[in-house]
Amino acid sequence: MEYMIRFTQVHETFRLAEIHALAVLENMNLEILSYSPTSPFCFIKVPSEEAAIRLVRRSILAKSIYEVWGKGENYVEVHANVHNISSHLWPLYKDASFKFSFDAFQGSRTVTEQRKLIEGFHFLGFEGPIKMKGAEQDFCICEDWKFDAVGLGVLEPESIYLGRYLGGSERDIVGKYDLKKRKYICTTSMDAELALITANITLAAPGKLFYDPFVGSGSFPVAAAHFGALAFGSDIDGRSIRGKGKSNLLANFVQYGLTNQFGDSFVADLTNTPLRTARIFDGIVCDPPYGVREGLKVLGSRDSTKGKEVVFRDGKAHHEEDSYIPPKRPYSFLAMLDDILEFASISLVDHGRLSFWMPTANDQDQEIKIPQHPCLQITRSRRLITYRRIPDAEVVAGDARTERARENGVNADDLNPFRKGYFKGFKPILR
Repeated sequence: MEYMIRFTQVHETFRLAEIHALAVLENMNLEILSYSPTSPFCFIKVPSEEAAIRLVRRSILAKSIYEVWGKGENYVEVHANVHNISSHLWPLYKDASFKFSFDAFQGSRTVTEQRKLIEGFHFLGFEGPIKMKGAEQDFCICEDWKFDAVGLGVLEPESIYLGRYLGGSERDIVGKYDLKKRKYICTTSMDAELALITANITLAAPGKLFYDPFVGSGSFPVAAAHFGALAFGSDIDGRSIRGKGKSNLLANFVQYGLTNQFGDSFVADLTNTPLRTARIFDGIVCDPPYGVREGLKVLGSRDSTKGKEVVFRDGKAHHEEDSYIPPKRPYSFLAMLDDILEFASISLVDHGRLSFWMPTANDQDQEIKIPQHPCLQITRSRRLITYRRIPDAEVVAGDARTERARENGVNADDLNPFRKGYFKGFKPILR
């Protein structure tokens, strides 16, 4: 049977990526029959009605899913198609309570028009009671109108569909996690909706370990924890984790009742991680710093000749004092991308996923190539880059990383091509 997903018309570039990821998570075969980023109606094939319900139940970008009973370019075609493909289903719902709803995308119908169009399906032969609330079966007439149809004088939709409602999604939780309602945020907190989408694409689920090496106020770990993963995080700046008083990263998990899904957080630099080398994480999600407002830095001294001897003050090691702030040195943006991939390659389990956000400026193309690694396969690109950890037996010998011209220099601008491009204007990518 054919099914129709009713998407939201936001973040269109992530809709299919999320649905494909959820199909992987549910271990089901998914075939996309028809999809357009300009339409919220997507037609698919999955093994069963139960599979269709499972596919969208935790989606953020889908609203609902329907069993397709008919479609066409006008109502004459739709009525004929309903007879052809779904007449064998009509007796199953003959005595059930039911209702009809209307969904006119980019168009509108008066109540009188809606009633007339609904009555046009009287041939279905339903004899059960009509219930606008609590009906056993919900049928929806969906119309896909041309953009600005009213302004252009278009009087009819481009496509019409009749579907039987099967189930909804978790889209309503976006409001629950809205940053405006969150106890603790910082200047780099990721939008709640995008964090939840990222967690879905990275396959967050119960029994999985997730980690964010640039945790900030914890947007990604909170999203991963919502979907049942045990979430960890670290950040080079401990102030973002500690916050002030009771307003801190942990407070966000307390607010949402997710403390059981919070592993821990700690202060660390990805290039000097205290974590032992072990492939234990099922997912790594992050929004790396781009170094625009201030240059990227990692732990270390600017002076490579400077010794690492312990400094004592009044008989106590300086680095053990509460007021101690470790020295930092400028860090290459391109090196950071390579280091994230290298860390993922030695930390992710087989088929574990890494997802991180690439910098953009007003959606301009930039001359920053997508980083590659021989142990990681790209499953999703553009602004959100997602990789899958390839089992060692499938890794091709040799280093398949993209060759990059390393930036020479010691200051933030010299080491960060995105920062330079941001302030001087980007050049288009050569394709």
